[in-house]
Amino acid sequence: MHTEDSIPETPEGQEIGTSEVTGFSVNHMDLSKDPLTDFASYSFGTWARTHPIPADKVSWGTFVELSERNMDSLHSILESCLINANGDPLRLQLGSFYASAMDTSTIDSLGFRPLEPMLKVASGWSDRGGLVDALATLHLNAVFPFFRISSAPDEKNSTVYALRLDQGGLSLPDRDYYLEPEFAEIMESYRAHITRMLILKGQKPDEAALRATRIIALETALAKGSRSRTELRDAERNYNRIEKGDLDPRFPELNLGRYLGLIGLPDVEYLIVGQPEYLSSLEKILAEFSLDDVRNYMQWQVICDAAPYLFREAEEESFDFFSRKIMGREKQEPRWKRAVRIVDGCLGESLGKLYVEKYFGPEARTEMGVMVDDIREVFAERLKSLSWMGEETKKRALAKFYRFRAKIGHPEKFRDYSSVRIDRRDFLGNVSRSWKFETERQIKRVGKPVDRNEWYMTPPTVNAYFSPPENEIVFPAGILQPPFFQVGGDIAVNYGAIGAVISHEITHGYDDQGRKYDELGNLNDWWTPDDAGNFKKLSAEIVDQYSALEVLPGLHVNGELTLGENIADFGGVSIAFEALRRRLARNPELNKVVDGLTAEQRFFVAWAQVWKANERDQYIRMLVTVDPHAPPRFRASIPVYNHPAFHDLFNGSSAESNSVRNSRRVSIW
Repeated sequence: MHTEDSIPETPEGQEIGTSEVTGFSVNHMDLSKDPLTDFASYSFGTWARTHPIPADKVSWGTFVELSERNMDSLHSILESCLINANGDPLRLQLGSFYASAMDTSTIDSLGFRPLEPMLKVASGWSDRGGLVDALATLHLNAVFPFFRISSAPDEKNSTVYALRLDQGGLSLPDRDYYLEPEFAEIMESYRAHITRMLILKGQKPDEAALRATRIIALETALAKGSRSRTELRDAERNYNRIEKGDLDPRFPELNLGRYLGLIGLPDVEYLIVGQPEYLSSLEKILAEFSLDDVRNYMQWQVICDAAPYLFREAEEESFDFFSRKIMGREKQEPRWKRAVRIVDGCLGESLGKLYVEKYFGPEARTEMGVMVDDIREVFAERLKSLSWMGEETKKRALAKFYRFRAKIGHPEKFRDYSSVRIDRRDFLGNVSRSWKFETERQIKRVGKPVDRNEWYMTPPTVNAYFSPPENEIVFPAGILQPPFFQVGGDIAVNYGAIGAVISHEITHGYDDQGRKYDELGNLNDWWTPDDAGNFKKLSAEIVDQYSALEVLPGLHVNGELTLGENIADFGGVSIAFEALRRRLARNPELNKVVDGLTAEQRFFVAWAQVWKANERDQYIRMLVTVDPHAPPRFRASIPVYNHPAFHDLFNGSSAESNSVRNSRRVSIW
């Protein structure tokens, strides 16, 4: 881990590592390390020593490298849209949005004026009746004081969309920041940040400081009523169907019946409340705090959300607290990168359409399809042969497996944003209208059939996901590039990188939460009690392994929070390795030594090199608190240590190596 002192300063405008994507390479390895005791350093230790974190980043590694290259590609597309849209409405819209984001002279000249309409909404009410009207307007504009709304497939009737109402309203990354002593310093910085921002808005210092104290008091009360990250992983506990007519009798102080009418919810019978006890807590909070406290808090939510899109002083103040103090980022990215990221976040499928046309070919889909089929075959056989699962549960597990599908590259039909008004001189307005478009889109579809062609990531995204209600794995074009995947590339590396990601995503259908969904994508307890008990025993061993890992002095991995991802990593490595062995048996000409590594050894090193990363300490602390993934170096090594073939492929002779070799290994899938 590089400390801040070891990071070289970068002159403004010069970027470290932009567009550098270091694929699989033995030059990343540190062969002085024992692979059986420190496989991460063995696989990418040399890379880690020679790749400091750029000043404008909180981490540097495989995902960031590839995201930077994709950023360059998107930048090129947006610049071309700006210079010459050729009368194409889509290109005109993208170019105008990008132009508004880059027009800092107009943004700076406007100050807080673009915020005034929403600030009036937040403060221009005088009683509890007016409060619910203000909340509805803010929520429609994607500013979410107190709670959040969204729509998703109903998890007990996955063919239709349901409205979800979930806890929210916190400005900091997690409830623990408000409640745990280890974040006391951050909380004081937060108080100072709010004060400075309110002074910028024109309030007197004493008044700003008093308001900051009351805002934090209210947010702390919300945090006390909120579930922890680990509790929020429980899919069954987060599913609470409440009939629309029962909302007001159950939560009389919130006036939710009126709220749902104001946001334009279609005529449906029910909604899903993720955390009902939070709404009960919210009723008490609204009774405890004065109307002025509530108005100040709501105004702060408007200011806090909008600050990154405002004039220089407000943007820099927001960056200083949320990026520098919380995550350790030393300086902002160049303006164009922030602009590209925002356009992708607001009009992502329009930008993604142009990205796919230019950078993603059909060959990748074809080769990915072969790998998916190889991995399907192995997974199905594993399900049939599990020693700890009975026949009744196996039948249901296979029924679910045979219904899952894979989406590769991009949607067949891209989202139409033509109704979103984009003004070249109204950056914040463009962002707000895009957010409102998405909020209204989600509300309007409630009660309607689920669109099985929808994607939840934009095409350039360097990531993948599994959706339990839709029982599908999804791989955007952005991740289907080296070092994850290369058309016609080394089979061992492809299976160790994207192949293991494929089987990782499939395994999510059978992790501690995904297993609760049946073949139709509905929450349904389809396991026998004995099989559920066996699964929980194996899962507990994985929890124990990860909880013992120390990330920083005194800071351990949260084995409960990361359990789902850790199970998926175990399955990802195990299933993909078996698929590679079968592929090599079919094509023995591919089973060769390269750079001193056998194909099977390259598989494991390729997996580890996917997770090569250097991260700032502040960022690590935040991730351990909020992220359901284990830190990268443990993702690189712990699933590998639990694979029996690994220990024979990388022969260690030390007493410590033998201890690792003979330790208890866990295998679920």
